[in-house]
Parts: sequence; C-alpha cells; structure tokens
Amino acid sequence: MIDIPTEKEFKYKAFTALNFRQIPQISSLSDEQIEAISVVSHVLPFKANNYVVDELINWDNVPNDPVFILTFPQKDMLLPEHYNLMKSAIDKGLSKEEVKQVAHEIRMELNPHPDGQMDHNVPVIDGHKLTGMQHKYRETVLFFPSQGQTCHAYCSFCFRWPQFTGMDEWKFAMKETELLIKYLQEHTEVTDLLFTGGDPMIMKNKVFAGYIDALLEADIPNLQTIRIGTKSLSYWPYKFTTDVDADDMLRTFEKIVKSGKNLAIMAHFNHPVELSTVVVQKAIKRIRATGAQIRTQSPLMRNINADADVWAELWRKQVNLNCIPYYMFVARDTGAQHYFKVPLVEAWQIFQNAYQQVSGVCRTVRGPSMSATPGKVQVMGISEVNGEKIITLRFLQGRNPDWVAKPFFARYDETAIWIDDLKPAFGEEKFFFENELNEIFNEHLNKSTAGHFE
Repeated sequence: MIDIPTEKEFKYKAFTALNFRQIPQISSLSDEQIEAISVVSHVLPFKANNYVVDELINWDNVPNDPVFILTFPQKDMLLPEHYNLMKSAIDKGLSKEEVKQVAHEIRMELNPHPDGQMDHNVPVIDGHKLTGMQHKYRETVLFFPSQGQTCHAYCSFCFRWPQFTGMDEWKFAMKETELLIKYLQEHTEVTDLLFTGGDPMIMKNKVFAGYIDALLEADIPNLQTIRIGTKSLSYWPYKFTTDVDADDMLRTFEKIVKSGKNLAIMAHFNHPVELSTVVVQKAIKRIRATGAQIRTQSPLMRNINADADVWAELWRKQVNLNCIPYYMFVARDTGAQHYFKVPLVEAWQIFQNAYQQVSGVCRTVRGPSMSATPGKVQVMGISEVNGEKIITLRFLQGRNPDWVAKPFFARYDETAIWIDDLKPAFGEEKFFFENELNEIFNEHLNKSTAGHFE
C-alpha cells in the first residue's frame, strides 16, 4: 500500500457538551458564544475531537470559520423562541429530567425524521419490521448497524441528528445480519447495500468485518455494490492510517473488492479545508490502493459553503486526489434548516457557476438535489416558456423508478427552499407523480409491509 509520512500524530480525544470547555482555544470565545454552545447542545447534538479542533478549525477566523460552524453549535441554529425556552429551563435550575423534557418538546417541532423515513422507508420481512434498514429506492437498501450509530464528530447540519440525542423511538439500528441477508436474498431487485449511520467507520474492524464476512459467505448474486457512508476521512482520517486496526480495515476493503463486489466509500467533504491535511491525503491513497472507489458528497449550506468558488475548489481537490464528485444536496427540512437553507434558485445558480469553473472530469457531480419524500429531485435550471418563468426539475431517484429522468416544471419562486414550497407550472394542479405517490403509500399501509418500490 502507498505510504507517505504524516505531519502530526493524534490520540483520539472527544469533546462533547460536558467537556468542551477543556478545549484550550475556547478561551478565545466570548461568554455569549460559550453560553450558546451549551444551550443549543441541549437540543441538537454536539461532539468534536482534537483533530477537528487543532487541524481543521482556523481559530483566528472564529466565529466565521466554516469548520467551527460545521461542528460547534451556534445560537441561531435554534429559532429565538426555542433558544429562549431552553435557556430559561437551564437558568431556572430545572432538574436534569425536566431539562430533557423541554429539549424533547423542542426537538419534536424540528421535524426529527423528514421525508417519510419512519413511515414509508422501513421494510418488513416475515411480519418483522426491520427498523435498522430503509428501502426507499428499488435497487438500494440502507443498513444501520447498531454499533455504528455515532460519529467521530457531529455535523451541525446533520439530518439524522435524532440518532444521537437519546430519542430511541426515532433511532434506526439493527444487529440482525441474518435478517438483512434474508431480505437481500428475497429482494433480487436490490443491487446496492449502503452501510450508514451515524458512521459505520466508528466501528472496529472486527465488528465491521463480521457483517462483511457474513454477506460475502452468503454469496448473494444480486448484490453487486457495497457502499459505506462515512465522514471519517474528514473527521478522523487516522482510522485508515495509524489506528490500531487501520491495516485490518483496509484488508477488509480488499476482501470486498477481491470478491468481485464494487466497494464505494461515500465520503462527506463539506469544505476544501477538510482535504488540506497530509493525513487525509494519505488515508485517501491507502483506501484507493485497496481497489475501492471514493465518491464525495455534501449539502450546500449557508454559513459554510454557499459559494461557487468554494465548490469549484472542493471538486478540483477531490478529483486531484482521485475521488469522484457525486452529489451536491440541498439542506434537508429538519433540525437547523432555517440556519443553513439556501433557496433553490440560488442553489442552482451556485451549482451552475461552480460547474462552469471546472473541467469535465469534475462534472460527475449531480445537483442541487433534494432527498425528498418522492425521491431525489434535481433542480436542472431556470427557463421561460410562453412567457412563463419556470424551474425545471427531474428525478435522479424515485419511489417509482419510472419517474427517474423525467423532467417536470414548477412555477418560478425565488423564496422556495424545498419541493413542498413549489407549485406546478402551466396551470397544473399537481405534479405528475403526486397521485401515484399517494397510491404507493396507501398500498404500503394496507399491506403493512414494504411496498413494491420500498
């Protein structure tokens, strides 16, 4: 495997709401900023580590540093009424349980599971609801291994934030490899299995390899690709370089590739600075040497990366490191969306301006895309037809595969931030997929099982 020296070695140390004041650089923050971290972290999860704090955050640029905002709670990430409610509960000296209850009430107003994740995506086998899986698109199953439902650090925009807040009724997790294998064997339309979380790369190799060995031994013909959704390259690249089982994890990757399966690491890079350290560049080279692909994705977020030049630099750096730009997402309608939101028209303009700056090898990226209830919807551009200004969209993925790649049109709206804000163009009452979407949901409900496209 390719090896290059690292600039700095780290022993992992986590910082949470309980001990973040131990971070030396925190002393540079104002009392109000420190208070905001404490208050907001009672509602939205907070976790960082010494690599993020020491290597990625430019403390001379705080509070405007993008990685600081990406990991440290900011006051405006809660609406004023929610922030004041939480602060008041703390200031009154309410009991721990009472404070938890206030936090829970606020969380329930933040759309903790958007886009039908709990209601429409959870499959069933033999009458058993597989709460550690999602099957929204025909070819792809998401698997949430129970040991991988945390992260090396938490993103402040995370749309799966309920995984980390003790909201067990909203948590996806599963240990039963046998049920996963049985489901894949019965659903021969499935070609791709995505390990997700949390972050599967929080697991030790011994645990992760147990899942992989079982899948490979089952020899499931229809399973062609194993994907791993992870932020570890950004937040703890030592996972693949100097951690005690780093070499073992890479050997597990090699085993997947040698079995004939495609291995795709779905890496989350939100800003070019996350690609700037020697250790992340070394980690990428070591993973690529196993035969794995690395595909990259990120949401477009106000206050972090809502700038075309930032995205063009991000894509170029990824390609220069032999990664494949894959998705630009729109911030999901959950949690602190109000803080990160970029209107769809502006999002497309940023995408277009960045896309124009890069060469063809960077243009594998797709976006801006909304992972919405009916599917992944891409904003393709702004047009004018017969004097009516419109937004052109298409499905990149759909609950019904027949919807994929079909363009459809919405009235021009500079304020819309999600598909639910859009209205059909040309006087239509509904978008073409709406009636069928309701039929799919009703069929799923009536059968108490995963629908045909689930």
